[in-house]
Amino acid sequence: MYEALLETGAAPFAEAFLPAVTFMVVVLYMGLFAMSFDFISGYTGYLSFGHAAFFGTGGYFVVLAANGQVPGIPGGTPFMFTLLLGAVLAGLLALVIGSVSFRLTGVYFAMITLGFAQVIYELIRSWGYVSTNPTEGATVSGDALAIGVPYVDALSLDVGRLTGESVENLLGLGVDLSTTVVSYYALGIVVVACYFAMQRILHSPFGRVMVAIRENEERARAVGYPTYRFKLAAFAISGFFGAIAGGIFAAYSRSVAPDGTFYFLVTADALITTIIGGFGTLAGPVYGTLFTQGLEDILSTESGGVATLIREGLPASVLEADLFGVSVELFVNTAVDGRAPLYLGIIFVLFVLFVPNGILGTLRDRLDGPVGERLPERLRRYRR
Repeated sequence: MYEALLETGAAPFAEAFLPAVTFMVVVLYMGLFAMSFDFISGYTGYLSFGHAAFFGTGGYFVVLAANGQVPGIPGGTPFMFTLLLGAVLAGLLALVIGSVSFRLTGVYFAMITLGFAQVIYELIRSWGYVSTNPTEGATVSGDALAIGVPYVDALSLDVGRLTGESVENLLGLGVDLSTTVVSYYALGIVVVACYFAMQRILHSPFGRVMVAIRENEERARAVGYPTYRFKLAAFAISGFFGAIAGGIFAAYSRSVAPDGTFYFLVTADALITTIIGGFGTLAGPVYGTLFTQGLEDILSTESGGVATLIREGLPASVLEADLFGVSVELFVNTAVDGRAPLYLGIIFVLFVLFVPNGILGTLRDRLDGPVGERLPERLRRYRR
């Protein structure tokens, strides 16, 4: 496909505006993390500002287990086992944090979860056991980590940016793919499975109690539901899936660092993408992640950014032309190149003011129901 675009001269436009596979891999694990954040914050109404603690727990556990640094877990243990064990550990951590935090409500709950996360962040940064250089983090020193059926090589796929140039005869199908593409599909399977698992929970009686807590916790308590226990359980489930996101991130990047996993701005990214995608929609955060990551990719300072496309595509006479007292090239360098955080902040404010329900939430309101159910019906009307 890309070669065809190259022949037509459209490759620069495709590189600037169409998502690459590496870009979509980021959308997968960050989208899953944002979904885990929305699971607790969007469906119970309790904002967890310390959610990065679970993302980092899953990532660090996977890397340390792969290096044989976790007591009781020998090096070479299948990645799927360590991924689940790390998620269980994060779920237990969520129970500990939640047992204290859920005694508070509103902004106090948000602040105490942030406090717990910052304590863990500083602990990891100062703990020499996790790495010879704790500030920079830890790196997988062994073989590639595989997603699939443990101990069955024919049904397992190696994931990671540094696992080789290509995968020949994928799963015995005679298909050759790059390792990046294989990683994309392998991680995609995990993310889709986690999405349906969370969706199943939300559509169960347990999920209805979560929504009841969000709508009116006092009434839910009055009719006999032990809301404290339900909130703890929801928090543990959310932490479990947040750690899964951290684990697949670590498997793909083959390294983790405190600033990229435990830092509070990781939670802030999930908050922003959830608000843009839609609180209480579960799938909305994925759309929000696609939107925000896409904006950052388009306005990137890298060679595939739109600023590079403008500089290389316009003739020198146009680039040197005067625009508001400066040259066009200087304006592009100043106002476009690498300015994604600026425009993302503006868009975030506009969403809060004018699209409070987010992308998916607004679509649901316009369609009077879930998009998957209502959209086919609306399309059939236009066919008539």
